[in-house]
Amino acid sequence: MNIIYGLFVLSVIVCFHEVGHFVAARIFGVKVESFSIGMGPILLHKTFRGTDYRLSLLPIGGYCGMKGEKDFVNAIEENLPCVSGEKDSLYGIHPMKRAAIALAGPLFNLIMAVIAYTVIAILGYSYYTRSATIEIPEDPSFRSPARDAGIISGDTITSINGIAIGDFSDIFSEISSRPDEDVVVEVLRGGERLTFTVRTILNKESGIGMIGVQSSGAILSKEVAGVPPFQAVRQGFLETGKMIALTIKSIGVLFKGVDITNAVSGPARISSMLGESAREGFLQDFKVGVVVLCQFVALICVSLFIMNLLPIPVLDGGMILFALIQAATKKQIPPKIQYGIQIGGVVVIAALFMLGLSGDIRYFVGRAKD
Repeated sequence: MNIIYGLFVLSVIVCFHEVGHFVAARIFGVKVESFSIGMGPILLHKTFRGTDYRLSLLPIGGYCGMKGEKDFVNAIEENLPCVSGEKDSLYGIHPMKRAAIALAGPLFNLIMAVIAYTVIAILGYSYYTRSATIEIPEDPSFRSPARDAGIISGDTITSINGIAIGDFSDIFSEISSRPDEDVVVEVLRGGERLTFTVRTILNKESGIGMIGVQSSGAILSKEVAGVPPFQAVRQGFLETGKMIALTIKSIGVLFKGVDITNAVSGPARISSMLGESAREGFLQDFKVGVVVLCQFVALICVSLFIMNLLPIPVLDGGMILFALIQAATKKQIPPKIQYGIQIGGVVVIAALFMLGLSGDIRYFVGRAKD
């Protein structure tokens, strides 16, 4: 059931992405021939203002069918020098408009992330953590950059890189996002404030930074109060910006020897984790469930925003790139060359999918053994 819950939420996210393409296509004069919620065989459909609205069998996202999408295939089959179309078709409009239509899908995912973080800010939330007083295992074989820098058990971390630390979750947040970096750690020791420069280490299984400390304090219950709507919207934009920066940084970490099959999740694992977290949250409390769900939705939306903007053919970023080249050079890349590049893009996406799938298999096999 967890996977089913997760797939439903993912479908909503993908449909919102397609709504972005739909809205932009209408704005820029491209006829939308079909819009479907779900994929596969059509269960119900209704034509309204020239668009066939559909409800399809498989609850896996949806699609926005625009006039002229097949013109590209026809150009290849007929060996034409360029792709052309009618004025209300995808390849019949100015390339900058086509780029805007492609951009609208990822942009709507970003808007959804802002909405999710805004809802969290309005509701507020509570969480459990420990104090910022740390301890370091005495085992000399335990790798601890903090100990190497001079930090000792009983120290209370008060700031990292000038950012105030209130509890251990703050330490984890600041350190985990800075693998293999020098960080300035301020501690309180016997009433005296001391400063140390610590070189974080990279956990190659999870891709996060570590300094080799653990909390020695008691479990604390903390409450983050909700804020008024206008302030919540501002916070929604700020949190989305932070998540974009963190996601881009995480992509760079993948090239530092991280176990990619473990770090890259496929749709099955994402759906399972999303469904399980949401279900457990709602069982605990409705507000907790909404907050947990919104956190996952924001994370996935930001990831889709960045992934879809990668200049890889078959993704929105590929169409944007080709459109920008055409707008700048006043010449369209020949369809056969575009097709060849797209084949390369398909290979890249397929490789990433297989990595995610192999990671999913290892994840579920490991859980079955546990």
